[in-house]
Amino acid sequence: MKNIFNLLMGVLVLGLAGFALAESASAGAGGLNYGVVEMGGQDGDSQPMPVGTETNNKGEDSELQNRVQTQDNVRSGNFESSDGKQIQIKESANNRIELNVGGAKAGTGLQLDSKDVDGKAVLSAKLSNGKNSEIKIMPDTASERAIERLQLKVCSEEAGCQIELKEVGEGNEARLAYEVKAQKTSRVFGLFKKDMQVEAQVDAESGEVIQSNKPWWAFLASESEE
Repeated sequence: MKNIFNLLMGVLVLGLAGFALAESASAGAGGLNYGVVEMGGQDGDSQPMPVGTETNNKGEDSELQNRVQTQDNVRSGNFESSDGKQIQIKESANNRIELNVGGAKAGTGLQLDSKDVDGKAVLSAKLSNGKNSEIKIMPDTASERAIERLQLKVCSEEAGCQIELKEVGEGNEARLAYEVKAQKTSRVFGLFKKDMQVEAQVDAESGEVIQSNKPWWAFLASESEE
């Protein structure tokens, strides 16, 4: 009887040991499954970084730093243009840039780029169609062309004349231009005094006056040069 009891106890111990081993194996398999789910992103929120991602991010950070540094160089300082003019570039409010040549100022919200060619600064802006447009015409020349077309005496901030460097047109027709806006005094029917808003667009590459606009009633009014 005692032998039978010992035999049963031995079987019970072996059974418990086998059960413990099975649970241990199951727990190990569960850990592996958890790892697979996490890597695959099926059930877990976190996913491990793919091999090489850290290196790629470092490359992107470096590229970003270079791009920001380039923008900083463009946004402030004094430069000499390819035609020998002194250009003062500074960052103004709202992350805008101001170009000043001989007192003629043009503001812009475009991202400008600059490269040095034989000690001269060559400025350009990237348009929405992917084209890089070089700024060959400076604000002072754009101001002169607008004064001639709009029959103004001067174009200055004090006189209410504003110059904006911007992208005009769409698609393949997009180009970089100075938009010049000014107010003129006119007399409707030669009797009634009325302010007239006029504007012109000057191509920043060629200096060509692309277009000029006046109010629809301008043909009824006489304009005075201001």
